[in-house]
Amino acid sequence: MKAMILAAGRGERMRPLTDHCPKPLLKIAGIPLIEYHITKLAKIGVTDIVINLAWLGESIVEYLQSGEKLGVNIHYSWEKKGALETAGGIIKALPYLTQNNEPFLVVNGDIYIDYDFSTLPLLNENQEAHLWLVKNPPHNLSGDFYLSDGFVMNKSVIEANAENETADTTGLIKKCFTFSGIGLYKPSLFQKYLNKKVMPLAPILKAAMETQQVTGELLTGLWTDVGTPERLKQLNENIQGKS
Repeated sequence: MKAMILAAGRGERMRPLTDHCPKPLLKIAGIPLIEYHITKLAKIGVTDIVINLAWLGESIVEYLQSGEKLGVNIHYSWEKKGALETAGGIIKALPYLTQNNEPFLVVNGDIYIDYDFSTLPLLNENQEAHLWLVKNPPHNLSGDFYLSDGFVMNKSVIEANAENETADTTGLIKKCFTFSGIGLYKPSLFQKYLNKKVMPLAPILKAAMETQQVTGELLTGLWTDVGTPERLKQLNENIQGKS
């Protein structure tokens, strides 16, 4: 299996911290966020890793280099400043990720997790993606997707049906969660969009959800979207308090 770490974002909400440091290199307990991911991936034998770069990408290359010191082989996928959005970045990197349509793992470079990746699911022929969701954090209380019987469902469709009383959504309203930024994807999920240069991920996933091709599970343990200086500070305090 191969993996991709998304590291091209500007990190506007993290300014001024990200004016001179890319967000994936911000440190938790003295270790850059992206290094935690690489170490976890190497531990389960995922050693071929693609990292997309744009804003201050040179700093990430300088720090990680070839990846040899962390026991992995890193390929860098450069994007023009302004970014390609999530799916656009994945599509650009597909030549390095595609291997007999085997699924690959994608992880946001600006999250912190204590999940160890050791129980990755096997996707059957009808599955195009598997997402990890989390309980809604204070900054996203309404959630992103519904989770029902192992399938991830488009929030807007479920809620529209509820308003129109065309579907029994009893219980589903209580199962709306936030996307963690971790997903397992087949290359075929992106085949219809190969001509797209800039493309968000959500529309691709929602299209696949319509035919129940996206499964998911609730991520347990610590998860933080390190999106603001305040969250970074709080996370460091929490981690250091446990040590």
